Amino acid sequence: MRRSEVLQENRKMRFEEVYEGWNEGRLTQGEAAQILGVCERSFRRYLCRYEAEGLEGLIDRRLEQASNRRAPVDEVMALVDRYRNRHTGWNVKHFHSWYKREGGARSYTWVKNRLQEAKLVPRTQKRGTHRKRRDRSALPGMMIHQDGSTHEWVAGQKWDLIVTMDDATSEHYSMFFVAEEGTASSFRGVREVIEARGLFSSFYSDRGSHYWHTPEADGKVDKTNPTQFGRALQQLGIEHIAAYSPEARGRSERAFDTHQGRLPRELARAGITDMAAANRYLQEVYRPAFNTEFAHPAPEEGSAFVPWIGGCLDDILCEQYERTVSADNCVRFEGMILQIPADRHRCHYVKARVRVHRYANGAIAIFHGPRGLAYFTPEGKPITEEMQQAA
Repeated sequence: MRRSEVLQENRKMRFEEVYEGWNEGRLTQGEAAQILGVCERSFRRYLCRYEAEGLEGLIDRRLEQASNRRAPVDEVMALVDRYRNRHTGWNVKHFHSWYKREGGARSYTWVKNRLQEAKLVPRTQKRGTHRKRRDRSALPGMMIHQDGSTHEWVAGQKWDLIVTMDDATSEHYSMFFVAEEGTASSFRGVREVIEARGLFSSFYSDRGSHYWHTPEADGKVDKTNPTQFGRALQQLGIEHIAAYSPEARGRSERAFDTHQGRLPRELARAGITDMAAANRYLQEVYRPAFNTEFAHPAPEEGSAFVPWIGGCLDDILCEQYERTVSADNCVRFEGMILQIPADRHRCHYVKARVRVHRYANGAIAIFHGPRGLAYFTPEGKPITEEMQQAA
């Protein structure tokens, strides 16, 4: 029995009891009206309708009318068919964002209720109380999060998704897929943020081996012995902060839950199966749409980003190793012998301490202080000045 029918039956039963008491003189009109929860005038109106039409005259006709705001059946059926045929498995929030993008006018709650009534999505249980979340940074650029997630983003292929985002706004500044997370992917994420927004104040990450040296498993990080990535942050003047649990990285963890629920379905819907096309989709479609939907206004107006005026980032965001020049004016590096060419400013660099830089593309350079002495291909073949100028 529908709720409106139950209300009508209750009204009839209560009125019959009160009418009998009034008719026998045990109740006045005022007392009868008070029992029914109406005024005396309404009670007299009920009497007239009862005497004219019987119990059927007491029916509140408003309860039988369909709401003017109720959606047409065709609209509900079209919504349900659309979800069933094109978006099966999508969570409601993800589906609603696409529904709005394609011109839908109904609210998230309305769409959720229709899908739940059709048993296409489960009803969610109420969440229990949760500990207080850490307050966001006051300004964009005060703290940047970076994290990676290994997942089957396209059918049969597991890649790592690297995300670099702002703590104050949750805006994603950099997103890309790589075969394996590491130092190079971390450098790339930082570079994209600096080139797009400027230099930021602090960097928040887990204790991955490319971020930190950790002498004991699950122990404290060694801040006196930085990794290649930690050394680069020191050169840039960026504070490096370690997170000691997944809960401490709650913002990035929640973001990855959303990405794992949405991205595979969007990539499949777009027919994407290779990493290059997936990265284009991230930059051109997914990341802008995600930021539009999920980015928050910062707690305070302004920005902590400062313009980068330090020149080329290549010689900071790279791997650096110290070596001593041998007696033949060569440097030995990972099984290669790198010959330092003749220099009109200095006859040799024997026993000098030099730095070997390995760049993101695999190319190698040898530096003595700020001076570049020689450049090589990833295989160790010399790159002449003419070749550098041509490139």
